[in-house]
Amino acid sequence: MDASDELLRRVSPSALLTLDGAIRSLNAPMARTLGRPVEQCVGRGFGDLLPVSQRTAVGSLVAHAATTKTVAMRVLEFPGPVAASVVCLVEARSANDPVGGEPLVWVHSLDAGNDLGGLMIPFRLAAKAADLGLCMYSPLERELEWLGGAPALAALFPEASMSLSEVVRRVHPDDRGALRRLVTSTAARSPWIGLRFLTERDGCHHLVCQAHRIILGSGGPERVFGVIRDDTQREARRRRALVALSAERQRADEIAAFSSAVMTAVTEQEVQQVVLTRLAATFGGTGAALAFITDGRLRVSSDAGIPIPVAALHGLPLDAPSALPYVIRTGEPQFIRNQEDYIRRWPNGAMVPHFDQLDSGYAISITSLSAVGDPPLGAWLVTYDSEHHTSPDERALIGTLADLAGQALKRVRLQEARVELATALQQTMLPTLPEHLPGLEVAARYRPSRDGLDIGGDWYDAFVTPDGAIALEIGDAQGHDVDAAAFMGQVRASMRAIAAHEPDPATVLARTNELLVTMDTTRFASCTMLHIDPDDGKVTGASAGHVPLLYGRDDGYHSIRELPGGPVLGVLPDADYSEETFTLDKDAALVMVTDGVVEGPALTLDAGLERAGTLIGAALHDGLNAEETADRILDAAVAVDHLDDVAVLIIRRT
Repeated sequence: MDASDELLRRVSPSALLTLDGAIRSLNAPMARTLGRPVEQCVGRGFGDLLPVSQRTAVGSLVAHAATTKTVAMRVLEFPGPVAASVVCLVEARSANDPVGGEPLVWVHSLDAGNDLGGLMIPFRLAAKAADLGLCMYSPLERELEWLGGAPALAALFPEASMSLSEVVRRVHPDDRGALRRLVTSTAARSPWIGLRFLTERDGCHHLVCQAHRIILGSGGPERVFGVIRDDTQREARRRRALVALSAERQRADEIAAFSSAVMTAVTEQEVQQVVLTRLAATFGGTGAALAFITDGRLRVSSDAGIPIPVAALHGLPLDAPSALPYVIRTGEPQFIRNQEDYIRRWPNGAMVPHFDQLDSGYAISITSLSAVGDPPLGAWLVTYDSEHHTSPDERALIGTLADLAGQALKRVRLQEARVELATALQQTMLPTLPEHLPGLEVAARYRPSRDGLDIGGDWYDAFVTPDGAIALEIGDAQGHDVDAAAFMGQVRASMRAIAAHEPDPATVLARTNELLVTMDTTRFASCTMLHIDPDDGKVTGASAGHVPLLYGRDDGYHSIRELPGGPVLGVLPDADYSEETFTLDKDAALVMVTDGVVEGPALTLDAGLERAGTLIGAALHDGLNAEETADRILDAAVAVDHLDDVAVLIIRRT
């Protein structure tokens, strides 16, 4: 066939391609089907202008026509001139340029009006291969027609078609609004929407659906197709995983609470209280005891849950031939799973008096508070009312917490006054947030670096200003020590005092910077401050060299908002700070973080911000409130493995 203008004068979309798939020329209908002006199409790869999913099919179609010199046909999906994509049956055949004799390929759309169902065959096959279902909704008839796909999904729709009212009847009442959004969507492709669908035979199924607007053939009718996935089993697994996660989180919370409590203890009495209150519960035991060394003998206390009288342990010499003094002397733990194991390992020594008289199911673990080779401090003991096999992970965790308790004990004994100061300062980092804000939710989370071992300089604050607005601030003072915490306290107190008289964030930052510069401090701090009107959501914000804001909506959208401002606080005199005003939409949230949330050894700031933004959009889309969203962000931040503090402050407009 000769390539000429005649081929492009066809009413149907037509194009002439080079053998490598580049568009040599095309007619206006083809340009409209591609959704671009003619001049933007010429010279481009034909497949590059189609959805990514179509490029392999385009390549094989053109290659077949060019190499075999035979006619080839393929159903292709085009972007379309409007929101709906266009599905056409496309024919490709070889052609020649009459001027230069260059071999070309002519592609054009065929009229498939007599068999519109044939245009859906590739989609049905793809749906079946992906274990999805495919249906069509006709707004005029208000009917849903099943087109095929996964057989298991087809069983949910035993009839070939179903009225919309019947579909609504089978959808859970709480999900009918989502169904309405799905069938009335005007987007080319809607988000995935979950529905609980009641079947006649096997109860409720959790379906996830997506609507696609498609035009069948060039100039053909427009239809709305639904792609359906059955997530019933996945939802059941998710629920089981959530139960397991909840239990694991509870255990993690207990361990974190244990660590935090023991490391913030400021007296030996407090260390003792933390261990005896939390130890048995943390490791699933029935009782616990704590032994310190005084003048070469054991000084023992217990939680009264152990089956052995404390008096029998108290006063044992450190060189006694039994397990408890042995562990304290050597630092080597002992995990004894039952009485038989005890007798086998300690045949000549009463590990603890009366233990050999207990029920054989009893188990006991003993862990030193000091590492092997270090001066002995003491040990703790956990008892179990049945045989207990301590896993390697549990042994490692017991050892880690015992080491933390030993560190706390040494710190208490050597630096009691300094620890008291540090603990007091750390508590100031957790201000009380304002309650019952009309139309707003505020939540904050803070976690010190190294799981509570260091005092850090991160802070947040939220308070009501004299003009009735809400002021929020978050910042990071340089350093990780008591001095950093003290400096942080100065910055936060200064900003709150200045904000009582100056509502503009830029002015507050400038005044705070002037104050810190005059103090001639060697430290600096980054900070972001917002001023929010709860009535209309008007936000004014400024930044002093701090991490950008994150913004999220309940439709899953998220963005990164970098506020104007100036340099970090406390460095440059007479620094100017600018600010920006925008509106916080309803059902949207602003999230303020410190760099520990979005940076880590293997995570750049840009990647961390995008990661956190995705989490925020997903959390709001999942219907989480501000408190739950803050938990999700903080949990994810722990996985970054950053050694810095992490702080999160969220305000959500309801």
